[in-house]
Amino acid sequence: MLLTRYEPWSAMRQLQNEMSRVFDRAVAGAEDGSNVATSRWTPAVDIKEDSGQFTITADIPGVEPDGIEVTMENGVLTIKGERKLETRDEGDNGYRRVERVYGSFYRRFTLPDTADAEAISASGKHGVLEVVIPKRAALQPKRIAVSH
Repeated sequence: MLLTRYEPWSAMRQLQNEMSRVFDRAVAGAEDGSNVATSRWTPAVDIKEDSGQFTITADIPGVEPDGIEVTMENGVLTIKGERKLETRDEGDNGYRRVERVYGSFYRRFTLPDTADAEAISASGKHGVLEVVIPKRAALQPKRIAVSH
């Protein structure tokens, strides 16, 4: 007899994650007019702001850095790519369960006016993409003398 551990909250967590993904796709599609439903999965990201830069760190395991496209247009940073399914020559792949998602991904971020679009850099290592967006030097107010 096979015993299975009962975890009552795992189904709720899965439902919440799926609803978040659907909502994120709907909001992103409404913002840019594109069909984001073609995106099969969405990499998790951390966004950090320091005094001199913004840093976006995305978990993209299984995707080589040269397979990731990072673009900047009209104040919107876009990260696109695709994680391909591992194929084997054997007839039966031997999998009993597949939970990892494969396919294309697509994320867009609207950058603030303080971001320096000309100095953005991106690097990937060990399945983690890091995009660094420096801030522009703040313009100092100019004092204008009033003559009499």
